[in-house]
Parts: sequence; structure tokens; C-alpha cells
Amino acid sequence: MSITEGVVDIANEKKNGVLVLSFKGRLDAVSSPLAEKKVFEFINQGENKLLLDFSGVGYLSSAGMRMLLSTTKKLRGLSGKLVLCGITSNVMDVLKMSGFDHVLELAKTQDDALRKFSS
Repeated sequence: MSITEGVVDIANEKKNGVLVLSFKGRLDAVSSPLAEKKVFEFINQGENKLLLDFSGVGYLSSAGMRMLLSTTKKLRGLSGKLVLCGITSNVMDVLKMSGFDHVLELAKTQDDALRKFSS
């Protein structure tokens, strides 16, 4: 199933009990609130292990970073976990400059990220 909202497309699939959300597009002031709403719908349906695949994200604004932070906080409150993978160099630069690379759990590939849920 794939949901297109604003300028970001979010595809979802289950792998080993983890909900994998593959983002494509830009996470900016327009698309981030819509993306956050969709992510929170999954959490409210009981999903508390989320893997966000950012290999299709070329731009991340402060609104996108807020979405990541609020998702992390909500999942921690539910004893859940959020891992990001496939982060492009542009997005990684933003995460490093903001210090988010120390706040979020990051992995290179989906397989690496999935292993973080079983450890």
C-alpha cells in the first residue's frame, strides 16, 4: 500500500514484526505535518516498532526534524523504537549539524536497521 500526501510518498510493509515506512520526496513545512499524521495513525493502531527508510528523501527541513523528534518521544512513551536507515548525504548533514545523529537511532541499510530491533 502506498499513500501520497503533499510532496512525500510513504509506502509501508511489515518485516519481522517491524513496520517499515519508505519515504520518497521532501520532508518540509508542507509535507511533514501530513507525514507525521500518517505515522501517528500507525502508532495509534498499535505499531510501536518503526523503521523509517529515508533513501528516497532528498530534503529535510526543521519541520521534518520536529516530526522525527515527536515520533521518537511518542514511541519511547510506548516502550517502542524508531530506527532510520538509508539516509542520503544531504539529510545526514542536516542531522549531524543539529545533533540529531546522537538523538536518533541510525543504520545504513534496512537489514542493519532490522537487526537493531532484535538486539
